[in-house]
Amino acid sequence: MATRFLDKCRNMASRCPTRFMVSLVPPLFFFLAVSFAYLPSELQIQHDFIINESAVLQASHRHLASTTHQEMDSENGSQCSKRITEASQIRPALPLLDADFLNDTKVLEIAKGAKEFNVPIIRANRKLVASVNGGLHNPSPLVFNPEWSTERSQDKASGFNHPLPSGIQRPNNEDDIAFMSVLELGELIKNKQISSEELTGIFLKRLRRYNPVLESVVTYTVDLAYQQAKAADKLLSQGVYLGPLHGIPYGLKDIISVPNYKTTWGSTTFKNQVLSIEAWVYKRLKSAGAVLVAKLVSGSLAYDDIWFGGRTRNPWNIEEFSTGSSAGPAACTSAGMVLFAIGSETVGSITYPAARCGVTALRPTFGSVGRTGVMSISESLDKLGPFCRSAAYCAVILDAIRGKDPDDDSSRDIPFGDPFSVDITKLTVGYLDDADMEVVHVLESKGVKVVPFKLKYTVDSVQGILNFTMDVDMLAHFDEWQRSGKDDDYEAQDQWPLELRRARVVSAVDYMQAQRARGKLIQEVKENFNVDAFIGNATDWERVCMGNLVGLPVTVVPTGFKNIPNPPPTVTRRRTTINTGIYAPPNHDHIALALAMAYQSATNHHKQRPPINDLGPNDTVPNPPAVPIPPRRLHLWTKPSNSIIKINVDGTCSTSGKVTTIGLVARDFHGMVVGGMCRRIPFLFSAESAEAEASTQGIKFEIENGWEEAIIEGDTTAIVNRLVNNKEDVSTIRFLLNEA
Repeated sequence: MATRFLDKCRNMASRCPTRFMVSLVPPLFFFLAVSFAYLPSELQIQHDFIINESAVLQASHRHLASTTHQEMDSENGSQCSKRITEASQIRPALPLLDADFLNDTKVLEIAKGAKEFNVPIIRANRKLVASVNGGLHNPSPLVFNPEWSTERSQDKASGFNHPLPSGIQRPNNEDDIAFMSVLELGELIKNKQISSEELTGIFLKRLRRYNPVLESVVTYTVDLAYQQAKAADKLLSQGVYLGPLHGIPYGLKDIISVPNYKTTWGSTTFKNQVLSIEAWVYKRLKSAGAVLVAKLVSGSLAYDDIWFGGRTRNPWNIEEFSTGSSAGPAACTSAGMVLFAIGSETVGSITYPAARCGVTALRPTFGSVGRTGVMSISESLDKLGPFCRSAAYCAVILDAIRGKDPDDDSSRDIPFGDPFSVDITKLTVGYLDDADMEVVHVLESKGVKVVPFKLKYTVDSVQGILNFTMDVDMLAHFDEWQRSGKDDDYEAQDQWPLELRRARVVSAVDYMQAQRARGKLIQEVKENFNVDAFIGNATDWERVCMGNLVGLPVTVVPTGFKNIPNPPPTVTRRRTTINTGIYAPPNHDHIALALAMAYQSATNHHKQRPPINDLGPNDTVPNPPAVPIPPRRLHLWTKPSNSIIKINVDGTCSTSGKVTTIGLVARDFHGMVVGGMCRRIPFLFSAESAEAEASTQGIKFEIENGWEEAIIEGDTTAIVNRLVNNKEDVSTIRFLLNEA
């Protein structure tokens, strides 16, 4: 089939190059679809390595792969031949997509993803919107705007009438200072009970003290922080007060560019990147007088909480991770390491970490905050929002950062109402089946009309639409990253690398059909949103996807705590946080904020402090910060088989028996797995991430089934680099594996 297809292509090309290229597209995607249709439902990629000269393997390591392939072929001849045939069916089409850089293992990953994920979503979307009507119905929400805007952002006085605290006195200890509100500390600065410079020193000390436990800070912006703090104090001495953020320390998620400091995007590939761009949101906060003290952890390329330096933990329970790529902003705000932080969300990266870490956060209406200088995943989904300790502070931060960004066409001057002036007794608020009823009852007691509610829509491929949109957009931004093979260095191979390979074979037609289905979803949600706001679980995945596709703002509010299962043997205050989401229509963020403020005025869950100083019998926090952090222990794990794997000093490899997989995983000095230190070893076929395996074991990665362990003490990063790069100082490592 492949031969006839290519012969036909060559004949067409010789007659008319232009017509050839045009006519090539339909048969190409037909060819891909047919190829995917014959793939098996389960591909054992880790055990079925196919030799290919374009594979991302060093020449010195191909012997290992070749040996493995030959042995597998001799034992499983028919099965291996079948998979070779599948790869050969797909591969001839890849040059026509300019994607022949992929090795056969990755081709099989693409085929598996396309069959199990892409094709069902494509068919669901086509059923929803595809018809021969000339585009009269269900238009795409991605609209071209030809206007050449000359509008420039302007500094403005606060549009929100925030309350002015009075009678505030400086606490006696630094912990109490760290957990004061933005408005209270702003009042202390204004009245010169504390200077911005002193306050900056307090928060830098806390950042250094707790970061070794939480792994939530990428870069301390010490020089810049003191420069900005001194400038704020000088202005105040001259009688100039810039507002409630004057002299207030904060943090930025490390996908937001600040000149002269690294903007790593959380990724090994970009960990030394310094951008000269001054992000728009940073400009807004600088003009408001705020003081940047740190660049906070973003999950690698804004995906989950694993980054090149570790994995960020939850201050309320350090046995948990923060979840979501705005892990650093959430954890640092929760632990009182910053007064507020700016994070981002494409799908779930504000809502999930806020919920896990027990802080208040706002995912604002799409377009309300400019994104110039921010790493992009999807231009129609990316949003920036604040993490704070209360909804009132979120409103103050939103007021400072909102407005038209002249270099971001999607940003707008949205005429928000004042959340501090909303009469909530005139609101009708719906509550879903999974709503926290305490929130419902509190709001009802304050005069809000509450009614049962269900948001109805017929689109049943919401999650697929979002993934199509996000993955294809992301691949467009990181196309060269994938082509260069740098995705092999990504911290978790089952995340972006896998998703972006799958996105490589989404056709333009099917991408646009997904956008039309998104338009249908937006229209149906609009028609059925017959309340002023609704209350529901903030982390329901379907709702997170729907809310981001439609552009709904949501305020995440902590509503309580529950005991953790299997607590440490000693007394502990570790807890699991409980939360809810208050959702409003687009451009009505003030409604969600006003309702959250009303709830928090009657409760104190948001005022609770995490047990960051109550870590357990085996946990230590370096204090003072100068105390050296014990080195991590690097664990090398390998599954049992009849193999001896030998890695020589010169980088050559040899093996006897059948190779399975090997992974690297580091544990921190508490004995906990540090996902960011997981690495693929490229000279072993389909080496799976040990962290991925750990997640299937319920996070804790323990020895079982006879797995053997080699522990190397020392600097983990250096050891990983030596192993992966095969430097000469790598001593021969032998793994003798016995049958379990």
